[in-house]
Amino acid sequence: MTTIYTNGRFYTFDANQPQAEAVVVRDGRIIDLGSHRDMVLQWGRPEATVKDLGGKMVTPGLIDSHLHMSSIATKLLTTDLGKVTSKDQLLQVVKEQADQTQANEWVQGRGWDENRFTDGSLPTIEELDRVAPHCPIFLTRVCGHVYLVNSRALEIAGYHPDMEIPSGGTVVLDPQTRKPTGLLLETASNIVSRHIPEPTYQQFKDSLRQAMRLAIECGLTSVHTEDLRTYGGLDQTWQLFDELLNQEQNRLRCNLLIYYPHVKRLRELGLYAGYGNETLQIGAVKIFADGSFGGRTALLSEPYTDDPDNVGSEIHDNDTLYELFREARAAHMPIAVHTIGDQALENVLNTLERFPAVAFRDRIIHTSLLRPDQLHRLRRPSIIADIQPRFVVGDFPWVADRIGRDRAEQAYIWKSMLEAGIMCAGGSDAPVEPVEPLLGIHAAVTRRAPEDAHEGYNPAQSLSVEEALRVFTYGGALATNEETIKGTISRGKLADMTVYSQNILELEDADELLKTKIEMTVINGEICYEKDGNRNLCEI
Repeated sequence: MTTIYTNGRFYTFDANQPQAEAVVVRDGRIIDLGSHRDMVLQWGRPEATVKDLGGKMVTPGLIDSHLHMSSIATKLLTTDLGKVTSKDQLLQVVKEQADQTQANEWVQGRGWDENRFTDGSLPTIEELDRVAPHCPIFLTRVCGHVYLVNSRALEIAGYHPDMEIPSGGTVVLDPQTRKPTGLLLETASNIVSRHIPEPTYQQFKDSLRQAMRLAIECGLTSVHTEDLRTYGGLDQTWQLFDELLNQEQNRLRCNLLIYYPHVKRLRELGLYAGYGNETLQIGAVKIFADGSFGGRTALLSEPYTDDPDNVGSEIHDNDTLYELFREARAAHMPIAVHTIGDQALENVLNTLERFPAVAFRDRIIHTSLLRPDQLHRLRRPSIIADIQPRFVVGDFPWVADRIGRDRAEQAYIWKSMLEAGIMCAGGSDAPVEPVEPLLGIHAAVTRRAPEDAHEGYNPAQSLSVEEALRVFTYGGALATNEETIKGTISRGKLADMTVYSQNILELEDADELLKTKIEMTVINGEICYEKDGNRNLCEI
């Protein structure tokens, strides 16, 4: 069937034909584009469907290059702590949940951020014990790298002072009593989380379906997602996504990152990067090089300004990092490395340069802090920087106190990266930051929170709206080597498009981005979400 999407302002991001009024779609592909008159004259057969877009702006389908669909989904099953603004409020929320929870059942929440607390302090383990003496607590910080637990959780975990803690993790102890404070950093959380009962398969599936619908309603047509740690490995993760995408046809295109311990299983199953179809594919091998600024676990070349004895956490030493890269390369797999601090970036680049490139690009996820001497090393056709513009909102202004103002000037320097010729893809790291790509675009352009009125943090690094849109469209296609089939509105490419309530390329005030709505999400030529209908058509 032929569909003509017409009366739109199509920004194609294709230099051969930058704009169009109409796009013709057949069998999920764009077969023609041009003026309304020419397209209707050429393709307006009686059996063709014509969809009038009412003059709305259209871009290639938005792509989120790094998020966690499983965590977005499971967040629906736990308590949202993202709006908590003080220690007392956090304790009250936990108490309310605990009062409704039976003995030894878990109270879980995600999203707390002490940098937003008006009193600036975290609950002690004794305070957590008082509000929930009968049940274990596991509360994940917004960054996903720091956790709060109570004594009951540590008892269930069998914690003792001589317990072996997973490499790269820390059980934070009181310097005087040498007893746990309730804070767990990085992989130390595993000693507790492995004791938390998993949701049922059907709960996983139902919540993941909701997360997919949310992504589509936000204008996303493709996502790159890392979920094996949540869904118990490769087999179940693939099964969940396969059932929802290929069997139920929920449409959202998903590229699955493979957490590094599962490379052996990947090979046993005969899977590889690019395996699957245009809806569901295997992606790169995910590895962590360091932690986060929030937990002071991002690995720096010089100590933290507010913690002079600390340079962060090396999740894997260089020898181990080499072995992990070697194992991935033995499977001919690209690598996707979580890299926030400048020393972590140095370690990753030094190790990566010891291996030849493979068919798919390697990606450096976050690339938050770069020294000037590191810019040219990222400019390689086999590497893409996977950036998250909303981190500016989450990390400033406190990050300047944590790493110092000079280094803060080298954090999130996307303009310099693009000008240096570095390929960049845009993501959210949701649920660390909101999944809505328009919020990420706003952050890339303004470099501040929506409620702020200043010129932005390090405004010289602000992107134009067009640059930000390209990062969230064509950049996402580059990350998975799919630039020949997506990322621009071009003849022969997949008919994935996002329609907006206003022309965001012509806004005089960037804050008008915050009033922009997603009018329609088109995937494979089909309308999967339309605002006026107030429903996700993929439900049908």
